Amino acid sequence: MSDNNIVNSNADVQESSPLTDVGEETTAITNEPAVAAKPEIKQTAHDDFDWTIDKRNVASYTKEEKLKYDEVYEGTFKAVTDGELVKGLVVALTKTDVVINIGFKSDGLVSSNEFRDMQGLKIGDEVEVMVVEKEDREGHLNLSRKQARITRAWERIVEVHKTGEVITGTVTSKTKGGLIVDVFGMETFLPGSQIDVKPVTDYDQFVGKTMEFKVVKINEAIKNAVVSHKALIESDIEAQRAEIMSKLERGQVLEGTIKNITDFGAFMDLGGLDGLLYITDISWGRISHPSEVLKLDQKLKVVVLDFDDEKKRISLGLKQLTPHPWDILPENVVEGSVVKGKVVNIEDYGAFLEILPGVEGLVHVSEITWANTPINAKEFFKLGDEHEAKIVTLDKGNRKMSLSIKQMSEDPWSTIETRFPEGSRHTGLVKNITPYGVFVELSPGIGGMIHISDLSWLKRFNHPSEYTKVGGHIDIVILGIDKDNRKLQLGHKQLEEDPWNALQDTFAVGTIHDGTVIRKDDKGAIIQLQYGLEGFAPNRHLLKEDGKTVNADENVQVMVIEFDRNEKRIVVSHTRIWEQAKIEEKEAARKEAKVESDTARKAVKNIQGKVEKATLGDLGALADIKQKLQQEEQKGGEPKAVEAKAAESKAIEPRSGEFKEVESKAAEPSASELKTDEPKEQE
Repeated sequence: MSDNNIVNSNADVQESSPLTDVGEETTAITNEPAVAAKPEIKQTAHDDFDWTIDKRNVASYTKEEKLKYDEVYEGTFKAVTDGELVKGLVVALTKTDVVINIGFKSDGLVSSNEFRDMQGLKIGDEVEVMVVEKEDREGHLNLSRKQARITRAWERIVEVHKTGEVITGTVTSKTKGGLIVDVFGMETFLPGSQIDVKPVTDYDQFVGKTMEFKVVKINEAIKNAVVSHKALIESDIEAQRAEIMSKLERGQVLEGTIKNITDFGAFMDLGGLDGLLYITDISWGRISHPSEVLKLDQKLKVVVLDFDDEKKRISLGLKQLTPHPWDILPENVVEGSVVKGKVVNIEDYGAFLEILPGVEGLVHVSEITWANTPINAKEFFKLGDEHEAKIVTLDKGNRKMSLSIKQMSEDPWSTIETRFPEGSRHTGLVKNITPYGVFVELSPGIGGMIHISDLSWLKRFNHPSEYTKVGGHIDIVILGIDKDNRKLQLGHKQLEEDPWNALQDTFAVGTIHDGTVIRKDDKGAIIQLQYGLEGFAPNRHLLKEDGKTVNADENVQVMVIEFDRNEKRIVVSHTRIWEQAKIEEKEAARKEAKVESDTARKAVKNIQGKVEKATLGDLGALADIKQKLQQEEQKGGEPKAVEAKAAESKAIEPRSGEFKEVESKAAEPSASELKTDEPKEQE
């Protein structure tokens, strides 16, 4: 470009010399702006000056040369676009910015904060930046090193995600659910589950550490990447696992570290391969949780019990490294010896006592007490309690042992006739209640049952719990002894004489008593009578005279219609009382009417027998009496004795002379003398 510089050393000479007419029109160059569309231009003194001519050194370019040099000049500038990554030189440093020349028309400014990772940045260093804008509103070139680093980092992350290459990153901070890792200057996410193969709870311990990762997931849309450190560990573990599995054999003893403890066992790290130590294979004795014996990060030697190549599962055992306790039983553990054990399991049929770690014996419910009453093992035993027991049977081959607690004492049934003879009275403890009776304990190992029918002479119970409760005391009498079956027949009502023998006359059939309805059901009602007795009234015998029914808690009179001393049953009726009263009233009326009728008939017959001759008036009186008798009979009644006596008093003995006269008149009566025909004689 130095050849293009024109040195006008004689410019002053040209200005001072007179104007030379070169025969061509020249254009005056002034500092004033040109005004378009003016009709004429006023020339100045230098309008005809030719700037391309120097008196001493004349230099001029042809049009072709000028175009050539213009292209050379334009070629000195780079053609850049927005978002392009370019290299640039640091040409200046300020307190806040770095001036970078990328070969464009102007230099760009980048904030010093974007170079904090480059210690010792100096003029002349080459850096990579991104062209954010070639020209902003103020005409400046906008560059960014941060955007360039992110773009380059994302390109590399995408590449390593495809190749599976292991990269290095620095954990910068903790976030929700994981950590933030700086990879190639770009922030990526490390989930908590991908930090290690073991569960991690403290994320702060990883902040600031530089670790190796694998890119496991990318999102092109938002340029987000997920990295994993666990994937590297698992790949190493997989290689170790394959090597271990190839050499694995049943019965092989390995050393491992407990990495996790659960309710059902413990997981052990065998050096890249996990194995399960099940709870039943930890100890020969019973344990409720593996944490009672094992601890996290504890190193143990275990034996391989089984393994699955396909599923890559290994079953381990710890107790198998020691002899089975049944194989090394002490000499004093023999049949008949007394041992002490802890309750480790309780079932409905009995409890298991652990006398040695891994050696257990069963105490059956029948060997708990000498009593023949049912016993609930879960109520008698408690987990962890210790009991002394006698070894009844011992089978080392099958590793079984039966124990007995009751045989620790003498059999009380051997002297049962002496201690509890028949007919003797005692007080016992209610141990159990069933729908059919009450079980009573008289002494440890001795008890019997009171049948529900033997609780009371007078009351009938639906359930024994209506009379007594478990834990209460009750007086009994020994009714019978079954020594072979170890059973006592007990009674409670037999403490008193049977009151039904004396009540038979009091509650005879037909007697009436006051009672109270204590309850009702579909069949009838229970009536509370005197002396504590209860009677039953069927529904049809609860009907009142007004048509209503006797209600509960109502006081009524009842009649005994059935009394069964053997069955201890009384059947009563309220309806029978008012029905019987009506029947008796009708019977009394009928008897009274019959007596009156008989008296009247007798009187009539007497009159007829005494009458030899009757007058017409007498016949008329008799006719009236007969007519009244007929009317009474038609109404259902009998003639009154008073009328019969009146008829008898009116009757007279006719004279023989008068009889003919009456007879002749009676033969032809007139309408005025006899209004009605004479009724026929009624028998």
